Parts: sequence; structure tokens; C-alpha cells
Amino acid sequence: MARKDKVSDKSAPSADADAARWAAVLGRDKSADGAFFFSVKSTGVYCRPSCPSRRANRENVAFHATAAQAEAAGFRPCKRCRPDEMSLASRRAEIVAAACRALEDNIDVPNLDELAKASGLSRFHFHRIFKEIVGVTPKDYALAHRRKAVRSKLQRSTSVTDAIYDAGFNSSARFYANAAESLGMSPKAFRGGGKNEVLTFAFGHSSLGDILVAASAKGVAAILIGDDRDKLQADLKGIFPHAELVPADREFAETVADIVALVERPEQTIDLPLDIRGTAFQQRVWRALRAIPLGVTATYTDIAHRIGDPKAVRAVARACATNPLALVVPCHRVVRADGSLAGYRWGVERKRTLIERETRSAKKPKPRR
Repeated sequence: MARKDKVSDKSAPSADADAARWAAVLGRDKSADGAFFFSVKSTGVYCRPSCPSRRANRENVAFHATAAQAEAAGFRPCKRCRPDEMSLASRRAEIVAAACRALEDNIDVPNLDELAKASGLSRFHFHRIFKEIVGVTPKDYALAHRRKAVRSKLQRSTSVTDAIYDAGFNSSARFYANAAESLGMSPKAFRGGGKNEVLTFAFGHSSLGDILVAASAKGVAAILIGDDRDKLQADLKGIFPHAELVPADREFAETVADIVALVERPEQTIDLPLDIRGTAFQQRVWRALRAIPLGVTATYTDIAHRIGDPKAVRAVARACATNPLALVVPCHRVVRADGSLAGYRWGVERKRTLIERETRSAKKPKPRR
């Protein structure tokens, strides 16, 4: 295929996004691999951002959302970084995805030796890459999946004990030992929709509108953005229908101020205790969102691949849409395959503003130490 002399980037939503991608290319940022590809007009090849090859002049470089787009523009894959081949990370993701399915589909949970043998890896190597990709051990993943089943069954069952055994636990004591962690409350309280749980909340104001921050005893459980404080409080009530909502004291104002500051200065980092509640699948998606670098966007397909479930694109989109923690779980960094902005729980214009601010912040030189 003849290479085109003129190349363009149809995947980037703005020049600022291009600048952030170029910064990732110059830094050979491995975390950006898979998020986009870059092509070089003078050589006719396209590469991963982390490619070790010598960097071309900026005017000869264009960006593409996928390898297929780069090849459609007439570029051939680089022989050094081999962007057309499944990366080691992708191969590992497939192995882990298969293990996750085995843990989810079998009543008798496979042990570590069985999972490692099925993957073709050593016990130690399999355990290491599973935890690296999923964020928890295979045992903890299986436990999380059963907890998810309990959450579902508690909402339908008249008996807490029946729900626990129906979900695959062979001991109610084993489930109760970690019930607060898995449900955020006792099983009976969860079945009641959070009844008797106390959530403190407060409002802040930013250039994007009002921000409602709510926290349990464990940590921040919700960050909502909008223009109507009554509606935001109603939304919070919809998420935690039977919890007692109590206005926070003055000490909580510092937490709210830190979160509001993320809107205006996205380059800063804050260390907040979080109470992230969701299914095992949602937790995997939200963990992947938090790994997207500042100033970089990813597609729903990218996220599906990163969690090892490439066919779950729609489910990924749903997990993004139901994310209750704006800003700290950056679902705004996820875009369509062509780079255009898809829906955002708190409005597409807010999403556009956040992305533009983050790409500008990513270009700022880091202070020398």
C-alpha cells in the first residue's frame, strides 16, 4: 500500500491532546502503549509510544487511536517495537482473563496450582502477573466474585444465610468475617439498602459547578458534580437509598477543598481514603481508569483489553457511566475509538473541560528536585 504524504490525527480531540501524546512519545512512556500509536512520515512506519527507536522531528509525526488506523493511513509496523503484534501485556491479560473466568464459573474454586498449570506458567509467575493485572490474588478475586453474588442474592432472598450459601460460601462465618469490607455494612443492613448506615456529606463549588462529597466511616464514597444542590443530594439518596445522610462538620471541609482543587489544578495529587463500592467487574474497570496517566485518554475498547476482557466494551461503558466518584476515578478520560467524546454522567462539556485542562497540565514542566 502506498504511503500517504499527508497524515492527520483523527483520533485526538484537540491540539493539547496531541501535545500530551507527544510528551508520552518523547518519554517512551510504556503506560501509554495501547492508548495510541504514532507514525513517522519520513520513514513510513508506525510505533508504540515506548518504541526505543530514535525520535523523529515533530512535524513528521502523527497519532492514531489504533494500529488498524495507522495501517489504513499507509504506514507499516515498526520492526523494533512490533506494534501490530499482541504485546506481552496483552498476552498476560488474556491468561489472567481465562483464569478469572475459571474462578467465576466453577463452584469448586480451582486452586493456584490448577490455575497455573492451565496457563502454562509456573505457580510463582502466574500468581505474580495475576496480582499485577487484577490488583488482588486469585483467592481474593474468587472471594470478591462470591461476595458479588451475595450482594445480588441479598436483595432477593428473605434469608441472609440462604443468600450466603447460595452464593457458594461453605461457611457463613467465613463471609461474615469480611462482610463490612465487601458490603460496606452488615449483610442485614445491606439487604435494607444501607439502613442505619450514616454518610456525612458537604458541598463545594468549582468552575465546573457544585460538588457534593459524601463519606462513610471507611472513606469517601461519592463525589457528584452538578448545578443544583437539591438534585445532587437526591442523587446521593438514590445511590444510598436507606442510609442516613448527615451534614458534615467543619473538619470535612478540608477534604472537600482538596477535591475541588482537582478541578482547577488536575496535576496535583491527593491521598484520600476511598470507600469504593462495586462489583468485581466494576472494581477492575475503575482500577484501570485510575491507571490512565494525566493528559492521556483511552477508549472503551482499550479499557476492556487492559482488564483482560476485550469483548466487554459495553460493560466497560456501563461501569464508567455508573461511577459514583468523579475526578478521583477519572471516567472522563475515556473516549470513543475515533477520539470523540462519549456521554459523561456529569455532562459532556464538563468532560471536555477536564480533558483540556489535564492535557495542558501534563505539558507543564515538572519542578526540579
